[in-house]
Amino acid sequence: MLLILLGFLVGVIGTLVGAGGGFILSPILLIAYPKETPEMLTGISLAVIFVNALSGSVAYARMRRILYRYGILFAAAAMPGAILGVHAVALVSRRTFDLLLALLLIVGSMYLFATASPRQTGQSDGCVVLSRPKLIAGIFLSALIGFVSGFLGIGGGIIHVPLLCLLFGFPVHYATATSHFILAITAGTAMVTHIAAGTYAAVVNRTALLCLGVVAGAQVGARLSRIVKGILIMRILAIALLGVGIRLMLLR
Repeated sequence: MLLILLGFLVGVIGTLVGAGGGFILSPILLIAYPKETPEMLTGISLAVIFVNALSGSVAYARMRRILYRYGILFAAAAMPGAILGVHAVALVSRRTFDLLLALLLIVGSMYLFATASPRQTGQSDGCVVLSRPKLIAGIFLSALIGFVSGFLGIGGGIIHVPLLCLLFGFPVHYATATSHFILAITAGTAMVTHIAAGTYAAVVNRTALLCLGVVAGAQVGARLSRIVKGILIMRILAIALLGVGIRLMLLR
């Protein structure tokens, strides 16, 4: 029941902020299962992120908030990186993995606190046109995000959402929806890579229970996004990143 509840909360928060929930789930799994290997825990996290992103993307598609042109392009760029990240995680120790994840979460939180503003997170009709240099930059950065996603098991949404908002000028509600669409593709790619490696053989029950909760949570999160202001979404994301980052750092 606790795993189902955890999955539900991850689904709500992850869908609301467009980050998939891996930034919450991955640190909690590290705390709850201190003896498991990084690849085992990232595999669980990525499977849950995939289910969450798929469920949330269906809800966002009905709201017509997904910018498919950029979502498909950036997801295609991130897929090879996600596969490389899955293979690379087996090369680091658990201690190193914990430290890298904690540092990323804390730095990401500080960045969001420093840059989020009502002007940057306001509503619009979702009309976004990127110049050729920005498209190239987006493709390159998405490839790096894909690697981080597969390596740390966090999905990459905590990076993609502020990137889409602050660098490319996406309205935050369209950024969260498009990020979720990208996550569904990249996390699915990473999950298939873990399946091929036999990662889930010993953790299929835990993964299934988390996924059960996350499906319902994703629908709730998408509905909450209708009434929650963009600036609040960014601040929720920043606070969540800081909290889990500090918690994970203290456990080292």
